[in-house]
Amino acid sequence: MTDDKAILASLERLAAALERIAPQPAPAFDFSVAEAFVWQSSPAAFLPVPEVNRQPLGLLKAISRASEQLLDNTRRFAKGLPANNALLWGARGMGKSSLVKAAHAEVRRELARSSAKLGPDLKLVEIHREDIDALPLCLAHLRAAPDRFIVFCDDLSFDRDDTSYKSLKAVLEGGIEGRPENVVFYATSNRRHLMPRDMMDNERSTAINPSEAIEEKVSLSDRFGLWLGFHNATQDEYLEMVKSYAAHHRLKVGQDELVREALEWSITRGSRSGRVAWQYIQDLAGRLGHTLKRE
Repeated sequence: MTDDKAILASLERLAAALERIAPQPAPAFDFSVAEAFVWQSSPAAFLPVPEVNRQPLGLLKAISRASEQLLDNTRRFAKGLPANNALLWGARGMGKSSLVKAAHAEVRRELARSSAKLGPDLKLVEIHREDIDALPLCLAHLRAAPDRFIVFCDDLSFDRDDTSYKSLKAVLEGGIEGRPENVVFYATSNRRHLMPRDMMDNERSTAINPSEAIEEKVSLSDRFGLWLGFHNATQDEYLEMVKSYAAHHRLKVGQDELVREALEWSITRGSRSGRVAWQYIQDLAGRLGHTLKRE
């Protein structure tokens, strides 16, 4: 009997010691402190963004079709209806990331004006390309949260020796748990298939079965149900962007001078895009001594 008591006491001490050294469950993150966050993988944290850097939706010109589609998809998601992951791909500087941030703001405003304002909030979480490997951990935290989340990765692409795209594929649609119902994934990229062309061409030329060699890499973009293409702006579209920015920020400049300078600016940059238009407006506002207001 004495031996039994000694054994029991030893087991109790061992159990108590194991409880002390066992890792404590991670505390739940408070998502009520902001509308947007940046995911930090190590240590795991959602860093609140006090003020999102974005342009009003109405100032994003020459992308009306893509804007309508992304807004509709975001509205459905915010209401708890089925929605697709979205890949915004194409010409640089044409407002891909700006549209994601503007769509998030617009849908949040619509929710605030409707009876749905008492329901789950719509949050924006940015994940950096370098932290894609930690996406499963990020989603595990979001899955248990009461809000709905747009997880956004800007300029997503993969290089020749990068294998992290495999974990992204599984997280988006192929994993055993699947994408959390309260999460949708939006990504921007200059590449339609997120892979460099020479990478896929080399795979095709050296493989025994060329079609199978690139199937795995191409299938990553198939995880995005909504593809939105962005193309280079025409001169008229570029000038429309410039004029819209100038009017919105009430810059005191003549139209002829504005057009002449904007065209000269685009020639020196060798490009016409929303980014080039905004860079010209910043230069113009600085010369005029005018402060550009944020949304």
